[in-house]
Amino acid sequence: MSFFFPLPALLSSFSRFLFGFLIISILLPDLASTSTSNIPTKIGKGYRLISIQESPNGGLLGLLQVKQKNNIYGPDVSLLQLYVKHETDARLRVHITDAGKERWEVPYNLLPRETPPSLKQTLGRSRKDANTLKPSEYAGKELVFTYTPDPFSFSVKRKSNGQILFDSTSEESDPYSGLVFKDQYLELSTKLPKDASLYGLGENTQPHGIKLYPNEPYTLYTTDISAINLNADLYGSHPVYMDLRNVEGEAYAHAVLLLNSNGMDVFYRGNSLTYKVIGGIFDLYFFSGPSPLDVVDQYTAFIGRPAAMPYWAFGFHQCRWGYQNLSIVEDVVENYKVAKIPLDVIWTDDDHMDGHKDFTLNPVNYPRPKLLAFLDKIHARGMKYIVIIDPGIGVNKSYGVYQRAIANDVFIKYEGKPYLAQVWPGAVNFPDFLNPKTVEWWGDEIRRFHELVPVDGLWIDMNEASNFCTGLCTLPEGRICPNATGPAWECCLNCKNITKTRWDDPPYKINASGIQAPIGYKTIATSAYHYKGVLEYNAHSIYGFSQAVATHKALQGLEGKRPFILSRSTYVGSGHYAAHWTGDNKGTWEDLRYSISTMLNFGIFGVPMVGSDICGFYAAPTEELCSRWIEVGAFYPFSRDHANHRPQELYQWESVAESARNALGMRYKLLPYLYTLNYEAHTTGAPIARPLFFTFTNETDLYGLSTQFLLGRGLMVSPVLESNKTEVEAVFPPGSWYDMFDMTKVIVSKESHHIVLDAPLHVINVHLYQNTIIPMQQGGMISKEARTTPFTLVVAFPLGATRGEAKGNLFLDEDELPEMKLGNGYSTYVDFYATVKKGTVKVWSDVEESKFALEKGWKIEKVTVLGLQGSGSAIEIEVDGNVVQDTSTVEISTTEHAYTEGLEESGGDKMKNVMVEVKGLELPVGKKFSMSWKMGIKA
Repeated sequence: MSFFFPLPALLSSFSRFLFGFLIISILLPDLASTSTSNIPTKIGKGYRLISIQESPNGGLLGLLQVKQKNNIYGPDVSLLQLYVKHETDARLRVHITDAGKERWEVPYNLLPRETPPSLKQTLGRSRKDANTLKPSEYAGKELVFTYTPDPFSFSVKRKSNGQILFDSTSEESDPYSGLVFKDQYLELSTKLPKDASLYGLGENTQPHGIKLYPNEPYTLYTTDISAINLNADLYGSHPVYMDLRNVEGEAYAHAVLLLNSNGMDVFYRGNSLTYKVIGGIFDLYFFSGPSPLDVVDQYTAFIGRPAAMPYWAFGFHQCRWGYQNLSIVEDVVENYKVAKIPLDVIWTDDDHMDGHKDFTLNPVNYPRPKLLAFLDKIHARGMKYIVIIDPGIGVNKSYGVYQRAIANDVFIKYEGKPYLAQVWPGAVNFPDFLNPKTVEWWGDEIRRFHELVPVDGLWIDMNEASNFCTGLCTLPEGRICPNATGPAWECCLNCKNITKTRWDDPPYKINASGIQAPIGYKTIATSAYHYKGVLEYNAHSIYGFSQAVATHKALQGLEGKRPFILSRSTYVGSGHYAAHWTGDNKGTWEDLRYSISTMLNFGIFGVPMVGSDICGFYAAPTEELCSRWIEVGAFYPFSRDHANHRPQELYQWESVAESARNALGMRYKLLPYLYTLNYEAHTTGAPIARPLFFTFTNETDLYGLSTQFLLGRGLMVSPVLESNKTEVEAVFPPGSWYDMFDMTKVIVSKESHHIVLDAPLHVINVHLYQNTIIPMQQGGMISKEARTTPFTLVVAFPLGATRGEAKGNLFLDEDELPEMKLGNGYSTYVDFYATVKKGTVKVWSDVEESKFALEKGWKIEKVTVLGLQGSGSAIEIEVDGNVVQDTSTVEISTTEHAYTEGLEESGGDKMKNVMVEVKGLELPVGKKFSMSWKMGIKA
């Protein structure tokens, strides 16, 4: 749900901009005074390094002194502590803070990391004459830190080839300053090569695709404005970017994280990047890569590996804001079943609540006895139920949740009293999740609610935090709020703007909401404070993150099950606890395209379980658009239809239902593959959905491709993203690509090139890349059933190869156990291998922890091998080293491949390239097997 500028949701981007600016200008007439046009381009003369030596833990510890003070955006901090440390072979940290006093940092208990040396250690060291300090290097295994003393600047380079990854030098001709460090304004820049491709810096709806676009605004500050707003700070703050460069045909990737939760503008000019931050410190982390997968591995090793998701979470989800009573929900579930469209999870927005209050049930529309009976029914089927909770707790003396909150003193404060805001229940207070007592109280409320309604996961929304009012508000005695005479998002409290503090009106204005809105606009006042006096000014962008941490802890304590949390607001590390959807979008073709870029960015951010509202949240989509959207959304890692008060379920149109059956039918066959990618993400950080350059890193033409994506290493989705199209132009990187809906069809590409594919209304093009093995099952209407069906292994060789190899894997576990790991007796991991050489095809497996799969009785009944030459002969099979004597049930069939394109490039003979299917197998997944046959291929 979103409240921000609901009317402009229907307007053009420019109209929304004007509308928003007019609204804020009327409400806040001082906005015009925030202009910074009179501020010089360069601020100050930077700092000089006056001492540096080795720290007790093997890093560098130095002292920086300002060269020339000025009062632009406030006085300079005179002395800074510099701390540099190679924390791992691939990670370098550069930490710069006030040497005289502690400053705000992202709490170490929320994002665990090494603690820098104390400030006293810096000030206690003798200072050396700056003239004696010379440029010097501090080298690690992969990265080298180099510094220049006066004016102080530093660079980070790659040790293997000397490539400079970050360079903070400010030349006279550069349009940015050197190091600037004031209480409420920090600035730092780096030079960049013009051919670098940058990704990240979100959350942001980027109209140009996944690559960062020079001179577009990149503002980071968690804000409830809908995802339909382009180039604006949205729900999450992820101050990290990945830099991909191709040097003489070789790709090198690295990432830079600025671990800072304050509001910031990041200016990317193509050949430079500048941070302008309104508080905190510079805490920079450099991740050396060199591949994109290496970067995400190193990044998530630091911020926290992505959360393990239960198997059912990869099924299809249905939600609508407007399921006004339980009977509608029951009808939706039944209609999906009748339409034969898979469905695993049914959701309710705040319709189930009593007066929009968290942890309550509407006694009329969602009576508990009937709801429990409904849940018993769907749980028996294997389905799940998830509900929404917002952070705002209704101010109501008869409301038990509020009573217990007051008794435990859990709310964010302003001048000693709980800060008053307004959201859907009316007047609310916001829990302070930085307070340990709040975390305990929140966990107890979730436990109480779970006893009332045994939900299977929680959806935390509006947690930027969103507020329908601005400033310091009161609720006059006797006033009803909301008053039911106007829209629920209209502020009905008595409020006054707060501009008396420098926290509410900082000297530098970030480009909040894309219009330089005051940072306290429609959120918690930034001069409100949290536990131990922490200002909302500093902690604002970690609010949703802290709520996700508390919610995850609470759910882990229930029934020993793996938590499922969906969060709108995210920060660095949120993926360790929660999934994410991309917020309130529109039912337009543009929004469908944007969804791919945002999804791919979140994979880089360490939040791989991500998807957009299928068919759009606002404004009814056309039938054709919804049909095309489910074809894409069926391959989002998180696949959910969610709409605003209008029936948009996939069965509402027969044509959409047909597209859904086709696309979701394939998704449910691929569930073992998707779940294995979930395990890979949980253990290495690898995104589930990836840009094509993650696999084809040397193909520079793919660096900006935002209309196709990969699932894992080699499953490519090429959707139709425009109206009235029955073809799609797709890029095919070099190699052999097999059509997943008809595996006899193959495209062979010698070089990356565009191919026009047939794509009638109900067709989505999905292709499997060579050298890949993927496990599949037979699908079904629900993941619980699909999971019990026999397995098929699909082995893809390069077309016509006389020598080749392919690999794949499979992870299986008791998916609701809290931990996703091997060695607990409830999981199995299988590596699959295949080779073709010397005229023989061989497929085999290697199994870790076989017990779980054997107890479940899973079997492989078919192996399909793609791209072979010639016909097969008698097959030999071994299981656990023992030859299978009776292969009478095994059938081998061959089918010629049909060439879409590239036969002459493949060098193959059309008559000899075939798909071989081996059916009638009874291979236990939990046992090592080997099978081979002669193909009559010349070596």
